[in-house]
Amino acid sequence: MHMGDKLDEIMAWKRREIAASIRAVDLGELRALRQSRSAPPSFAAALRPVGGGLGIIAEIKRRSPSAGAIADVSAVGQAERYRAAGASALSVLTDREYFGGSLDDLRAVTEHFRTTPPALPCLRKDFMVHPIQVREALESGASAILIIVRALGDPEIAALAAAADAAGLDALFEIHRQDELRRALDHGARILGVNNRDLAVFRTDLGLSESLIPRFPPGVIAVSESGIATPADAARVRRAGAHAILCGEALMRAPDPAALIASFRSA
Repeated sequence: MHMGDKLDEIMAWKRREIAASIRAVDLGELRALRQSRSAPPSFAAALRPVGGGLGIIAEIKRRSPSAGAIADVSAVGQAERYRAAGASALSVLTDREYFGGSLDDLRAVTEHFRTTPPALPCLRKDFMVHPIQVREALESGASAILIIVRALGDPEIAALAAAADAAGLDALFEIHRQDELRRALDHGARILGVNNRDLAVFRTDLGLSESLIPRFPPGVIAVSESGIATPADAARVRRAGAHAILCGEALMRAPDPAALIASFRSA
């Protein structure tokens, strides 16, 4: 399994970071925890908006390895802006080392939505390697987790997917190449995201969505991630078959997120 330098570096760091908190996580434990909590809103349903149009996953991202510092914002304040702007769902970065986020951000946002509905479903955007992180996502009010196919072995993917299923969370399987599409489908992926950014070198190419999404089987929800900054970009990936887009940097920097989201949706 070949991985790019930067993703390799991030995954190695993540494994070290969570080493102290790792313990065996029983699927029954996740089911019980799920039943003891009120169900979060459906991430999958939000990606195919009622009445059509492109689903918009708006990302709360303070910085990234490719862009550096983006915006030093309150997670709740940004979530409120995105909700008012008409986002379908949120992606909340919970990685501190590379993206300046935290689980506290996710908890604060989902708590805010609980007390001031309507709630938008939230993806825990992090580098998932172990079911303990799925438990954290459930406890923090997430509706979905991210599974980066190229960064994980098949046993790890299987364990994360089973944990998400037991926890009642959707899983966004992120792929970058044709062989990863087959692996994701082998693990039962129902939501597939094409990351247009090569995590080895952080270069972006919307052509990846155009080549991979048409190969998705019917019934799979298709998401195009990264590098979507203009209505023309959104229109390109929509023509390729995307049901939804994930947009971070462009929305974080936008003076008027509502205008940008509206332009994406009608693209």
